Amino acid sequence: MRIKYLSALALALLIVPAAQASEALAKKYNCLACHQTDKKLVGPSYQDVAAKYKGQADAPATLAAKVKAGGVGVWGQIPMPPNPTVPDADMTALVTWIMGMAK
Repeated sequence: MRIKYLSALALALLIVPAAQASEALAKKYNCLACHQTDKKLVGPSYQDVAAKYKGQADAPATLAAKVKAGGVGVWGQIPMPPNPTVPDADMTALVTWIMGMAK
């Protein structure tokens, strides 16, 4: 029983900082000015994005490319500005965080 508890605690300690780090990145790159995790703001919620791309093997690369280049039309006519200065490592963390919200 003690081993299960310690294993669960260790896993939680690994997951929580990653989620917090990714939310911090979303704040750092001003993503949260247009997106929220659970409801539409200017752009779609991250939960909706994760649901749309859930199960697609190329989803992380597709989303990273969309964020870098910007775009319009997938979620409506309000354009998402390009974000070419986000480093690839941060982009990977952000996309992984978003895709982790799929239900």
